[in-house]
Amino acid sequence: RRPPRSTLFPYTTLFRSIIKHIVRFLTASGALAFVATSLHAAQNDRAANYPNKPIRFIVPFSPGAGTDVTARTIAQKLSEKWGHQVVADNRTGASGAIGVDYAAKATPDGYTICLISASNSVNSATNPSLPYDLVKDLQGISQATSLFYVVYIHPSVPAKSGKELVAYAKANPGKLNFGSSGSNTLQHFAGELFNHMAGVKMVHVPYKGTAAVIPAMLSGEVQVGFGSLIGTRSQMQAGRLRGIAITAAKRSPSIDLPTVAESGVPGYEVDQWYGVITSSIVPQPIVRKLNAAIVEALQQPDVATRLAADGSTPIGSSPEQLNAHIKSEMAKWKTLVKEANLRLDK
Repeated sequence: RRPPRSTLFPYTTLFRSIIKHIVRFLTASGALAFVATSLHAAQNDRAANYPNKPIRFIVPFSPGAGTDVTARTIAQKLSEKWGHQVVADNRTGASGAIGVDYAAKATPDGYTICLISASNSVNSATNPSLPYDLVKDLQGISQATSLFYVVYIHPSVPAKSGKELVAYAKANPGKLNFGSSGSNTLQHFAGELFNHMAGVKMVHVPYKGTAAVIPAMLSGEVQVGFGSLIGTRSQMQAGRLRGIAITAAKRSPSIDLPTVAESGVPGYEVDQWYGVITSSIVPQPIVRKLNAAIVEALQQPDVATRLAADGSTPIGSSPEQLNAHIKSEMAKWKTLVKEANLRLDK
């Protein structure tokens, strides 16, 4: 026997409501799928025609620096490949933050890319007031190179090796000064990591840029430095500075020096890497096209030869690998600040 209509009414209403919601969901899902498919197709079309005009390659550091040389080397190869100029644009200041901020806020169409260094990961790890988030507002395209620092000392320091430097610094706490390109830079943190891992107390003296450190070293104002090979080689060859180790994980064919880890500080490593990034909103098909072209450029023998003058080794990673590397580096420097109880200048 059929139940009265009044008894069925609540169930009928509920059933109709459920059906209505299902229809709406399916309609919306179909619309979203259509939009997603259309957007993906549009992005692929843009990537197929990319590039069709010049590309701006932001260099957040000074002309002539290792970042500048690397960016211009890559830019030349990309220009040759695509027939459109890739123009290096030096936008310096705030430990590289000004150039990175420009790239983060540029039109996200792939026509603005930026070469950062490990110093930018230090800056992001220690400066919460930056106008961008290096992880959220930007994305990796490819790690360009791996680059060591040379640990060099003034000839007045009675040390001929890393082990002798550690022994002298331990016996004379606070007597040695180490210079850097500025507070909260990679050179600063290379020295602080050395202090922390070697158990010594060298005093940090910041300068306004790398170019100011060498004259200070030559005058004896500071006795220890961490610098690129391109910036120190001529002074070491002339005997005005003494190189004692490199900060890489393993020895380099670019210079006959042991690593810091071999020289009394096991586990020590500082890599002044360079990486190409862009806005996090740039479509993935364009990022992939940039990645393929940059990796191809870095594999050219003449590129490897040119970059070797700075002690650089071409890498050519995937976007995902660079993104993971940036996060790992930021975590490393945050840990150092905490464990060494560093007081940072803002």
